[in-house]
Order: sequence, then C-alpha cells, then structure tokens
Amino acid sequence: MKYDFTTIMERSGKDAIAAEVIPYEGVTIKEGFSRLPMWVADMNFATVPTITEAIIERAKHPAFGYFSLRDEYYQAIMDWQKSRNGVEGITKEYIGYENGVLGCVASVLNAFCSAGDNVLVHSPTYIGFTMTLENNGYHIIHSDLKPDTDGIWRMDYEDMENKIKKHHIHAVIFCSPHNPTGRVWEREEIERAMEIYQRNDCIVVSDEIWSDIVLNGHKHIPTQSLSEDARNRTIAVYAPSKTFNLAGLVGSYHIIYNAYIRDRVEKQSSLCHYNSCNVLSMHALIGAYCKEGEKWVDELCEVLEENVNYAYNYIREHFTGVSLAKPQGTYMLYLDCEGWCKMHNKSLDDLLRAGYEVGVIWQDGRPFHRPYAIRMNLALPYSLVEEAFERLNKYVFL
Repeated sequence: MKYDFTTIMERSGKDAIAAEVIPYEGVTIKEGFSRLPMWVADMNFATVPTITEAIIERAKHPAFGYFSLRDEYYQAIMDWQKSRNGVEGITKEYIGYENGVLGCVASVLNAFCSAGDNVLVHSPTYIGFTMTLENNGYHIIHSDLKPDTDGIWRMDYEDMENKIKKHHIHAVIFCSPHNPTGRVWEREEIERAMEIYQRNDCIVVSDEIWSDIVLNGHKHIPTQSLSEDARNRTIAVYAPSKTFNLAGLVGSYHIIYNAYIRDRVEKQSSLCHYNSCNVLSMHALIGAYCKEGEKWVDELCEVLEENVNYAYNYIREHFTGVSLAKPQGTYMLYLDCEGWCKMHNKSLDDLLRAGYEVGVIWQDGRPFHRPYAIRMNLALPYSLVEEAFERLNKYVFL
C-alpha cells in the first residue's frame, strides 16, 4: 500500500476525546493495559497528506479574515460526487454549506415542521438523531429494522407506512449507509422506501455521511439518484469528516435540487448567524476531494474490510451468545450481547465495565435503542484490533 495504516498513532495530548475519554463514569483501566480507542466514530489513522498540505499552504498566509467559499470548493464536491457516486449535473447552486449533518437535520425540520410534530426514523437509531430531534421539540417515531434469516438488517415497509399514516408524519430521516448497523441499502430497498415517502408526501433528509466507506463489494446508491421525485423531495447531506477523519475541523454540505426546499432550508440554516465555514475546513475539503484522496479512500476501505472481516469472524467463533451482522459499510460494529449476558447472569453494565478495565474503550449501544447493544469502532491499525479481541476473549467474555 502507498499509505500508512499500520503505525500506531499517539493521540494523547492532541485534542482527541477518543484517546482521552472513557465514556463511562467511575471506571479506570487496570495497571498494565494500554488504551484501545474503539468508541466514538473517528479513525485512528493519519489522514491523506493532501489535506495537511492544503491546510499548511493556506496557513502560510498570515491573514484569516472573512471569506467566501471558493469555486474550487464547489468544483471539488461536484467532481467527487461524479467520480465516487456517478452523480452528474450537480451545479454550484444545489450545494450548500452546513456546519454539520445534525445542524442540517434541525434546519430542515424547523423549516417544514411544527414543534411537537412526529418524525420517522429507523431503529437502531444514531444517537445524534435522537438528541437533535428531542432537543428541538420533535417526537420520534421508530420503525424497527429487522434482521432476516441471514442476519442482514432489513426495513419493515409495512410498519413504516402504517406509522407514517397513524402518526400523520410528513418528515423522515433516512440514513444511508445506515448507522449504527452498517447496512448499505440496495437500490430496490431505497426505491420501496421512497415510494412510501412519495405516497405520504414526506420530506426526506438523507444522511449519506458514510457513503465513501463501503466494504466487501457493496455500492452506495445516492437517494436522490433514484427518480425525479426522489431528487425533488430529498435533502442529501454529506461531509468529508467520517471519510478523512476531519470532525475536529467542522464542515459538511447539503445537496438540494428543489428550489423551494433549498430556499427554506438555507433560510432556516442562516437564522443562527453562525452556520458558516472555517477557512481551513474549506481548504481541507479541497485537499481531500482530489485524485490522491480517492486513492487513499480506496486503500482505507481495503484496510477496514480486513478489520471488519477479522472482528466478525472472531466474534462468531469465540463469543457464544453475541450476535451481529457484518457491516457492509462504515467502520462500526453493533453487537447484541443479550444471549451472552443472560447465559452468564451478567448485566450489560457488567460487560461494558469489564472491557473498559482492560483498556478496550467501546461504546454503550443502548442509546441507539437496543437494550443489550455495544458499538465498536474498528478504524484502527489491524494489530490493535487483534489485541482488542484477544483481551476480550481472555478477560471479558469468559
């Protein structure tokens, strides 16, 4: 490989909550165990060099005043979407800056809904959606994803439509690829979902922040690409942050084709007077969305495939009572530990604590709406993934 995904990067003291925070109160790592950051969704790899080069080059100029987004920023997005997702015909007017995906979600709902309205989301549900909806006064209606006989998470279309009708829902959040399950939806699945949303006249926010991290031969299908109706009722939200580990720089963008929707969303986004890009974030995106960035992402996905396949097989072979689906995208695992906990008369808190004590810093999955769930980040060098599962086998899943 051209790029380095094997070096163990020291992140302590470098402004990284992944390396400095244990997301569980009152627990400490036992002596002799190093910290393995496997919780919050950022990566323990150095980003592509063109990003740091772009930031450094801009930082050489000692003025950081007010600015406008460069044409190169918009062109980089258009080129990236064409090359990675096969989407053509995007123009500058369809692209809008957002501080974050969740900020865009809030802006869309505030533009088209009233306080107290019901909003449909799939469950398991990304915790960010839950907090954003609740904090902005909306009621969450969950439609459960269900594993099929092969353990693949599937949408329940009948349940979705029944709940949309019963609860008079006119706005939905669609997560593609899905976080936290790692499902990469097939074209036919998205088409069926969009047909339901069209029949019930729902505005669709399609969170596609994970669209670059697709594994094992799967392919991301942009929601807006399915039909003219999908193109016109969907707000698609993207960011380089998950792909290139840029969350600390802040910055995402929406693609909205429908002029009426676009005007309302951009007006709502502007009301806080603080939905504006950081100049270094702009240059970081330009440095990311380039040919070298594409090559880096291709190698990243190969590394993540190896990590995911190893972890999935190890769990199935060693941890009786733990079930999971193999992620088709993202770098997160979502474990269901109910069988193991009941078999060993342990609570999920007992299990989480045991992992933390031996330095495996994983994430409580219950806020994603499954009572025995644990979420694990696999975006770290393969040697550390091996070390984590060896510790879990020796000290935790006894």
